[in-house]
Amino acid sequence: MAQGSVTELSRWPVKSLRGERVNAARFDERGMAGDRAYTLLDERDTRSGNVLTVRQNPAMLSWGASYGETTDPTEPPTVQDPDGVEWSWSDPKLVDALASSLNIPLRLHAADGQQDRGPTVLVTFEASRAGLCAELGADVDLRRFRTNLHVTADLPAFAEEEWEPGTVLTAGDVELAVTGDEAGPCIRCAVPSWDAEGRERWRDLQTHLIRRHENKFGVIMRVTKPGTVRRDDAVSLH
Repeated sequence: MAQGSVTELSRWPVKSLRGERVNAARFDERGMAGDRAYTLLDERDTRSGNVLTVRQNPAMLSWGASYGETTDPTEPPTVQDPDGVEWSWSDPKLVDALASSLNIPLRLHAADGQQDRGPTVLVTFEASRAGLCAELGADVDLRRFRTNLHVTADLPAFAEEEWEPGTVLTAGDVELAVTGDEAGPCIRCAVPSWDAEGRERWRDLQTHLIRRHENKFGVIMRVTKPGTVRRDDAVSLH
């Protein structure tokens, strides 16, 4: 058993665009409500219909998306372009603005729960972020990992790398568990090597994770008891 608290809650309305930190969020069978509920689809002839991600186009991180402070979004997000101009998701000019900025033909798509690993929640721990900073001798921005729930708890750094099915985390009135397909320690792709705005790549970060941590950071969990989580809510793990 370990105890702690919720340090940060982050939601990513449009897959691979910058997201938002929130004070509270609903968690249910979708994972975190509104998380990655919208995507950009590649319209190039050889990739038509594929979901666009930072892996194909790091400039996506120059755009952001936000629902505001609602805990359970029912309306599409507002999108912010690199100049800070806000766009409605329903604005007919948005797709052209995105295509021009990202230099790729695309279309907008809405489908709740677009995570690569299904309707899951990514949980990270401050002890592991601090441990990674110490190993690299540099600060590691949490936003690189696109976490949903960041926890400070009385756990050693990287303890979650060994978590197996049956591990349960309670935050506020929500229960998460390592259960079902794709759950467990998160194997990272190349996305964390890009800074939060997609301007510069830190290749040594991914190399380090591969060599020292089998490319793991954070843990993928599923909601087994729905409810709302708020910043500073108590957390217990067992």
